Amino acid sequence: MSDAAGASAHDSGDEEVTPGYVAPAKKSVEEIAELDKDDEALVKYKQALLGEAVGQAGAPLKVTVLKMTFLSEGRDPIEMDLSGDLTTLKDSSVVIKEGCEYQLNFTFHVAGEIVSGLRFQQNISRKGIPASKLNLMLGSFGPRDANHEFKTPLDEAPKGALARGKYHAKCKFIDDDKTIHLAWEWTFKIQSDW
Repeated sequence: MSDAAGASAHDSGDEEVTPGYVAPAKKSVEEIAELDKDDEALVKYKQALLGEAVGQAGAPLKVTVLKMTFLSEGRDPIEMDLSGDLTTLKDSSVVIKEGCEYQLNFTFHVAGEIVSGLRFQQNISRKGIPASKLNLMLGSFGPRDANHEFKTPLDEAPKGALARGKYHAKCKFIDDDKTIHLAWEWTFKIQSDW
């Protein structure tokens, strides 16, 4: 896949929704700021959540996924730049020790409007055969100057002689409006040691 920022996902059949999740009605930052103006505590809460976003009202939603970091105890973090040439991620494999516990940390920026129901989807295959699928709800995020970060729950890499080898992952960030903010592919190798 290539960078498909802002593309619609209605034509791809691999959409998944989080069970029991119902997308909220779409509201602009301005509309949210105007609600419940007489409730001082709620106004302060919204200011804390939205920060300078109210001043950006009317700007289009833009989610920029900057990097994905592979975190595992016993080794330095592996950062993958998602803001540049994404073909390099597909062409060079990250080495992962079999059976290691790991997490992925995503750094992204939201501008303009609130992104509702941002999800990370990943389909992993080995030799063309599906190996695993992940559909992880990250949540809803408001626009701000600082970057957002999200760390996935702890997971364990496959282990054993049959699990060793090269894997191919197709990933995307998609929201409730079925907008694909970024789509990319990367490869990794499961080995007996780092």
